[in-house]
Amino acid sequence: MACLVDTCGWIEWLTDGVLADDFAPYMENPAELVIPTTLQFELYKWAKREKGEVKALEVIALTEEGRVIPLNTGLSLYAADLALQYRFSFADAIIYATASQLGVLLITADDHFQDLPEVVYFSKKGGG
Repeated sequence: MACLVDTCGWIEWLTDGVLADDFAPYMENPAELVIPTTLQFELYKWAKREKGEVKALEVIALTEEGRVIPLNTGLSLYAADLALQYRFSFADAIIYATASQLGVLLITADDHFQDLPEVVYFSKKGGG
């Protein structure tokens, strides 16, 4: 089943973080993942800062196995509406709008998504 794993989930999974086991089932088949280009930006920035350019490019290559969704006018306007409604940052608005527009679950550990529709939320305070 297709889903969108938020940047925090990728980082948990890549670093074997405390929530890695919660995110692992969603990461088993990269071809089933929806990947907004904004998520690629966030992951590349994080991975390059924390692990270096080679690792960052390897992570982006893994995202390329999924369904990469570029930002377009319709998606950006929808994301702007969601940002106003929920007080999202730019990246969070794009990520939530992408999942919502495509009708897939957003898998996350970010608190501001916790009570929103079509979200699977894992608490950072000890698993989901």
